[in-house]
Amino acid sequence: MEILSSYNLIIGASLIVVLSFFFNGISKKTNIPAVLMLIVLGIIIKIGLEFFIPEVPNFKGSLEILGTVGLIMIVLEAALELELKKEKIWPILKSMAIALIGLIGSTYVAALILYQFIPNMTMESAWLYATPLSILSSAIIIPSVGGLSEKKKEFHIYESTFSDIIGIMMFYFLTGKLNPAEDTGAVGFAGNLILTILIALVTSYAIILIFQRIKSQAKLFLLIAVLLLLYAIGKKMHLSSLIIILVFGLIVKNVNLFFPGKTKIFLESERMKQIYHELHIITLETAFVVRTFFFVIFGITIVLSTLLSVNVAIVSLLIIASIYAIRFIILVVFVGKDMLPQLFIAPRGLITVLLFYAIPEQAQIEGFESGILLFVIIATSLVMTWAMIRDKHQMRTMLDEIDEEILDRNIAEDALRESKNTEHHPTRLHVSKAKENNISSNKIVKEDSDDKLP
Repeated sequence: MEILSSYNLIIGASLIVVLSFFFNGISKKTNIPAVLMLIVLGIIIKIGLEFFIPEVPNFKGSLEILGTVGLIMIVLEAALELELKKEKIWPILKSMAIALIGLIGSTYVAALILYQFIPNMTMESAWLYATPLSILSSAIIIPSVGGLSEKKKEFHIYESTFSDIIGIMMFYFLTGKLNPAEDTGAVGFAGNLILTILIALVTSYAIILIFQRIKSQAKLFLLIAVLLLLYAIGKKMHLSSLIIILVFGLIVKNVNLFFPGKTKIFLESERMKQIYHELHIITLETAFVVRTFFFVIFGITIVLSTLLSVNVAIVSLLIIASIYAIRFIILVVFVGKDMLPQLFIAPRGLITVLLFYAIPEQAQIEGFESGILLFVIIATSLVMTWAMIRDKHQMRTMLDEIDEEILDRNIAEDALRESKNTEHHPTRLHVSKAKENNISSNKIVKEDSDDKLP
């Protein structure tokens, strides 16, 4: 029987989705990222396939497509949950600053490490390899921080989303430096950014005005197709296409803010509420499925032997140490002492893998071992898992202590109230004692009478 027949692939894909659903349930109870379980599942599938076929197919092309679609869905999903209010301007700006400084600082230090330890590594290539390793993974963070306080949850959603967008822009800015024909410099980069935002605003308004008037039931996948089309065309034009997705999601979520005053006449409120609700659901479901297959296929492509290299371990540990050291300094400045578990929530994931495979051939270094990529992804995810479990345990202990304190206080207040009542009304004490004596006497008489019965 052909192991990769169409029916076997359908069965395998269906089982992977079912297992991913259960992994999400386990993740919510244990705080172990579902992504780690999916990667392990991919490794197990690879080991199983090697028993039946001589050579496992190359899935790198599939990874790039799944990663791109997954990235779009994840950013759109995050944007649809971000409510823009005056009181949230400062948290948004602070999250953006943390993401930007953390990205540049981590990339700079990681580039120095790679330049020193990897043979034949140039500084230009070191920056390109370091950038993916410095980007936070919103694909891992956003599904994992649901149990945190609303303030910390919003911080992680903002930070990881900005890290994704700024990181991708920075990566393609660096790749443009390799090709003089595409290198427009800082001024050209700023112009590119402004142009992207203008295109994002115009296309977002146009999509909303058109789609709220479409009566057909099958319009949401049409909307997703339009967004994918805009993203791909934007990439062909060397624009920062993720900004288009982010702006569209923000406008749909905060439609009243972007259609102020008399411009509300162009809106059909009920239709927009329906579009938002349905789009949020389909984005959530699509992101779940795409993320599932991306990390399983990534697990299949992993070469475990690369983890056994001493050089891989040294370089990876130095990069990981620099990540948390830089993050600690930034959070001390911007957040203060209340930095847990935020300090340790800095996993690398989907974007890291996606950009790693997008490094141009002229910048690729033969001496670079992909085990560094895997080591950093797994290690940062495990650190996040430990921090989330520790935070959950501390929160439960704190709640138990608060409950005990409230109970003790209520008992003390009841005792104090009773003593005050007794002091002000001494007859109540005599009446109470008389009642107790009367009850005791009646009980004794009843027991005696019961004994005398035949």
